[in-house]
Amino acid sequence: MSAIRPAEALAQAYDGITGVVDGRDDGDLQRSTRCRGWLVADVLFHVLGDAQRALVALASPADGPADVDDVSYWRGFPSDGGIDARHAWSVRRSAAAFDRPTGIVRLWRDTAPAAIRAAAAADPTGYVTTQGHVLRVPDFLATLTTEAVVHHLDLTLELPDAPPPGRLAVRVAVATMDGLMSDDTVRPTAWDDEEFLLKATGRLPLTDRDRLELGESAGWFPLLG
Repeated sequence: MSAIRPAEALAQAYDGITGVVDGRDDGDLQRSTRCRGWLVADVLFHVLGDAQRALVALASPADGPADVDDVSYWRGFPSDGGIDARHAWSVRRSAAAFDRPTGIVRLWRDTAPAAIRAAAAADPTGYVTTQGHVLRVPDFLATLTTEAVVHHLDLTLELPDAPPPGRLAVRVAVATMDGLMSDDTVRPTAWDDEEFLLKATGRLPLTDRDRLELGESAGWFPLLG
């Protein structure tokens, strides 16, 4: 993953989310998303938690070796297309504690750039610990990028004028999904990167044609919830 410049990809992913929510009014921030039960403000609060987790992890170097990489890290998470109900409810309640949804945007605008700076300053040969795992710094940044890109797409369901995620960040997310597929799986040729990400994460269902092209590999989907 180091060839994809992980810190730059994360910066692009977080800047992309800022581009979606910056300047939005409270009405836009209360629109629905692709995450069941979550509004735009809820998804943003969830990604804000990732940026905060990045600051903690990058300021707390760990001893190696790594026990997971940027792909195997995700295999410990459910792939049924949903979010743990308790976590989903906790995020909703926490986001609702703000006087206005725009308060979450302000906190994101303070936190995301700090996480970007910490990522750029991190030792690329070092290790960090997060979510009970030890990862190489580049792999850790790739996990953050993948999640940010997927949630960027979640945010845009009812915001058709929102900018798309950046190409470098999308490459990281696509590489993650490719890694989660079996080695002999060939992605349907009609899929662009966005459709692949949405179907790989259960945001869009597979069509009959998709299942025909994927064959037995269709049973792997969704690759990530």
